[in-house]
Amino acid sequence: MFSRLFYLSLSFVISIQLLHAKTPREDREPEAATGYQDKKAFRADEYMVVAANPYASWAGKNILKQGGSAIDAAVAVQAMLTLVEPQSSGIGGGSFILYWDNKAKKLHTFDGRETAPSKANIDLFLDNNKPVKWMDAVVGGRSVGVPGTLKALNMAHEEFGNMPWGKLFDDSINLSHKGFTVSKRLASLLEKELHPGLRKFRSSSVYFYPNGKGLKLGQVKKNGALARVLMDVAKNGIESFYTGPLAEKIVKTVEFSSINPGLLRTNDLANYKAVKRSPVCGSYKEYKICGMAPPSSGGVNVLQILRLLEPYNLSQYAPNSIDAIHLFTQASRLAYADRELYIADMDFTHLPFSAMVSYRYLKDRSKKIELNKDMGKTRAGKPFPQMNFVNADAYELPNTSHFSIIDKQGNAISVTSSIEFAFGSGLMVEGFLLNNQLTDFSFNPYRNSQAVLNRVEPNKRPRSAMSPTMVFNNKEQLVAALGSPGGSRIISYVAQTLIGMLDWGLDIQQAINLPKVTNRNDYTALESNTEIVELKGNLENRGHSVKVRELNSGLLGFEINNGKIVGGADPRREGVAVGE
Repeated sequence: MFSRLFYLSLSFVISIQLLHAKTPREDREPEAATGYQDKKAFRADEYMVVAANPYASWAGKNILKQGGSAIDAAVAVQAMLTLVEPQSSGIGGGSFILYWDNKAKKLHTFDGRETAPSKANIDLFLDNNKPVKWMDAVVGGRSVGVPGTLKALNMAHEEFGNMPWGKLFDDSINLSHKGFTVSKRLASLLEKELHPGLRKFRSSSVYFYPNGKGLKLGQVKKNGALARVLMDVAKNGIESFYTGPLAEKIVKTVEFSSINPGLLRTNDLANYKAVKRSPVCGSYKEYKICGMAPPSSGGVNVLQILRLLEPYNLSQYAPNSIDAIHLFTQASRLAYADRELYIADMDFTHLPFSAMVSYRYLKDRSKKIELNKDMGKTRAGKPFPQMNFVNADAYELPNTSHFSIIDKQGNAISVTSSIEFAFGSGLMVEGFLLNNQLTDFSFNPYRNSQAVLNRVEPNKRPRSAMSPTMVFNNKEQLVAALGSPGGSRIISYVAQTLIGMLDWGLDIQQAINLPKVTNRNDYTALESNTEIVELKGNLENRGHSVKVRELNSGLLGFEINNGKIVGGADPRREGVAVGE
């Protein structure tokens, strides 16, 4: 569809401290770009796995080939990602899961987001009553939340799994013993030294920088410690992770971290619960779009963007046209403004998310959009007119992974999983990294003497941009499942891809390939080295503040088209679609 320059620069090695000293917080990216590789749509007849690393995709396929369900394959995929893509997700982090039960024609969602320790309070990220610098909070134990990925996967597996739990870890255990081949992406991120604490903790330094040098492309890396953990989880279930010696090691690592000791305790792990929530669903054209409820902002804000644009009939515009891009940025501004004010753990806010996606509310909001003029930074609307709120300042730089799976019976799963910043907190326990998800809370708990909704509270889940999504037609048939990593830009990446598919008739790979554009109610970002850069001057003439930059999405998903399963994987990362 468009020409693309290969933009990996081996000479680009920069310290994260310098980057963050000179770059405003909202400009920071969760993970550096590491190259571009053209990919074509993959087609299958019976089942498909689309995951962020080839090892993970094939582990999922092996389970489906044995007759496993989509959730069976998901467990295998996530276990493998813990080994081969440690910078992005793993059992030390959290996840949001959408599961489609094709026989019952019902969508289920599972919230495995991390929680704040029971001893945490609103001043967690305050020093002398002032918010700490973001980089001072990332490294070490203070930022570690209770991992929820295994609990959520297990909850879904107990309800929808076909294969024994223990069998789902065979491939990842075997590869941990045998060793995996280090990918270009992992090697490149280590070379760039994105994480300022990775070398400062002995376990992570020894693993990722043996003999003082980062793991290299093509190097075979074993992880016996992780193999032992996975063997224990496979044999004895998830309680071997949340209680007992491993839980004690996790807590000791956090509590006695040499940098930023944390508040995590063994009772926090033992008491953690995944939550089954109602999905956020709403119509767009003749389709139904479904996602996760808060603390995920994806379900609400993706649907908001689409519904805000519905009166403007984007199908009349060509992809990448100036009018289409302008309208998309304006709807994005409105959605991100609402996100900043209202999205937080709904178990604490008790706000009905339906008010934020109602047609009446969004029809009124969409009137702020002008075709030839950028609205500038805008305020949130008033879906809850009787209440007062103040903006948060959460940083939200999730270093994240996504995978989408459909099995032979038509059951499907869409999972976005994260440890937050690249390599999480930098703390490693028995071969896996611990998250730094607590930095997704607002560091400043009050604004103008009012409490921020996304403030730190005991056992609370921080807001997240993760946006696993499913699309259905008017016959309640699954049409597509997708998601992406990419920090707070995830919402834009998913919404733009849906527009490509549902408005412009692109297949999922073509929609994923579209040059990326975002506006988080700040500036309009255009993806560098793409044809969309040519719109910079025209957008500026409409009042946009424009920045050209790498936009490192990692979209992965599939669609069902005329009985065929069509998979798409983002050319900006190393994911692949496999199946039969």
